[in-house]
This record gives sequence, structure tokens and C-alpha cells, in this order.
Amino acid sequence: MNKKETIILDELNKMFPDARCELHYQKDYELLIATVLSAQCTDKRVNEVTKVLWKEFSLNDLAHASKKKVEQMIRPVGSYTKKAGYIMEIAKSLLEYYDGKVPNNREYLESLPGVGRKTCNVVLSNLYHVPAIAVDTHVERVSKRLRLANKNDSVLKVEQKLMKKFPKEEWSRLHHQLVLFGRYHCKAIKPECDTCPFQEICSYYKNMKGKKI
Repeated sequence: MNKKETIILDELNKMFPDARCELHYQKDYELLIATVLSAQCTDKRVNEVTKVLWKEFSLNDLAHASKKKVEQMIRPVGSYTKKAGYIMEIAKSLLEYYDGKVPNNREYLESLPGVGRKTCNVVLSNLYHVPAIAVDTHVERVSKRLRLANKNDSVLKVEQKLMKKFPKEEWSRLHHQLVLFGRYHCKAIKPECDTCPFQEICSYYKNMKGKKI
């Protein structure tokens, strides 16, 4: 790591020493399905929905439920018609091939409907401690503002650059730290720049400061 990356990691460790996933789950499949539901939705809202969902359904119940009923239950997370189909198919697949368990198998997980690289990284990192950086909108925004990635980089390119810049043993915690920093401080709208420890290395802050002058 260079000086800038060391500063970033040190500050994030101070701000979020115990950073972890904010999605609530008791079973491995609950995390997988919650992560699928979290696309374009807040973790807080997903937690409200899954609390009701898992009171009503077991994994087997979900696999054989009325799609309309599932749609109604998950409606608050948005794209509920599509997501209902995804999670019901995931439930059926897990039961058929893995006895209802979520395997440590990236190829299989990424073959499931609604599961891309980001979701897979979240699941494998949290369930199996696989070193991974899941690039969601928060991680992407923070990485580009702090010039860890270029403005036009794809999410895959951002992930690759972060993995190259930071030690492998830090990847999973760093992912959660960047998510929390982006969610609560370096927000898309009205970020808390005045109290940010990264003012000197942030392209967004320097741009805004220049405009004020």
C-alpha cells in the first residue's frame, strides 16, 4: 500500500473497527435471499421485509408458495415481481441440489437468478470468510471520490483495483467499511464533507471547494 491507501485504511479502521453486514439473517439462505432483495433497496427496508417473510415461510414453503403472495410480502423492496421469481427459484434450486444449504461454490451461486458477482461476494465473504470486495453503489462512489478508481471504471474494474491496492486479509472488512462510510458519511447527496478525514485526497471535495471559491 502507498501512503494514501494506508491513510484510508487507518481512518476506516478508526471509524468502523467492527464493520459488518447490516442485513439480518439467522440461516445461510436468509443472507443470500436478503442480498438479492437488497438490489436498489436499503438494508433497513430489506430487514423489515425479511423479518415478516421468514416468520411466514421456511425455505421449502417459499419454494412452493403462491408467487402473488410472495410478491405482496416483498413489495416494499421494489421490483417485487422480478425479485419474487428470483427468490422462489433460488429456494427451489438450493433444495434440489444442496439440501437447502448455500454452498461455497461461486460458479453455482452466480448461475442463480438475481445473483451476480456482487451478491456472490457478499455471501461467500460473510458465510465462508472468502476474501472478497463486493462493489455496490456505496463502494463504487467512495472509491471514485477517493481516487482509488477512475470515474469511468466499471464495477468489476473498481473491484480489481481495490484488490490490488489493499492486502487480501483486509478485503472483506474493507468492503463493509466502505459501504458504511458511503451509506452514512460519503452520501450521494449532501455528503458530510466538513467532517470527513479524507478531504485532502478526495476529488469530490476538491471540486466542491473550487466551486465555492
